Amino acid sequence: MRITIFGANGPTGRLLTDQALAAGHEVAAVTRRPDSFPLNHDRLQVVGADVLDPAAVDAAVAGRDAVLSTLGVPAGKEPISTYSRGTANILSAMERHQVRRLAVVSSSGVDPHPYSDGGFLFNRVLLPYVTKVLGKTMYDDMRRMETLVRASDLDWTIVRPSALYHSPSVTGYTVVEGHADGRFTARADLAASMLALLDDDRHLRATVSVITTADNPTLLQWIRREALAKN
Repeated sequence: MRITIFGANGPTGRLLTDQALAAGHEVAAVTRRPDSFPLNHDRLQVVGADVLDPAAVDAAVAGRDAVLSTLGVPAGKEPISTYSRGTANILSAMERHQVRRLAVVSSSGVDPHPYSDGGFLFNRVLLPYVTKVLGKTMYDDMRRMETLVRASDLDWTIVRPSALYHSPSVTGYTVVEGHADGRFTARADLAASMLALLDDDRHLRATVSVITTADNPTLLQWIRREALAKN
């Protein structure tokens, strides 16, 4: 299958690109920084393009069989529009070139729920702060992105992971429609779940949650490895 991956140079995008190549797909990896892309393969085309440039997006989508978006923007207080504007360009290009299959990464923070294993600190303090204060503009734009995707006539799937962390390989994970009661998602599992959607029609025009079910970090470990590492 000929796949275009937007956000390919991010942590999840690199894993997804590597897994797609290993599975035998032809991949166009779209990134604003092609010189820093670490992968090389005879079935890989590294495309230097900005998802906010409609003409560049159009060229990256033409002739493909599916599009996977792992766009990522750091949370902050400034307004964010990359998810919605970029996805609008992707949708227009897919409709123009009659490319049907689309999967986009969103987040469980778009529709936060308390978790059965979260405890008071996570459910009542950390989760509201992240979703309503620290990441408010990011999640607002993800909601706009989801609205655009749902309004399209494409064969779309919206993928919502929980808090992301690094894992060297795919572990145990589960995919369910709607909310999943799990606080963490390994990026390798998120990538694997997106790739699996290309051969699975069960989640067409649906929103799914992906959670890792094995070897998850504790909250303190996650903060040390992920949250603090970004600063």
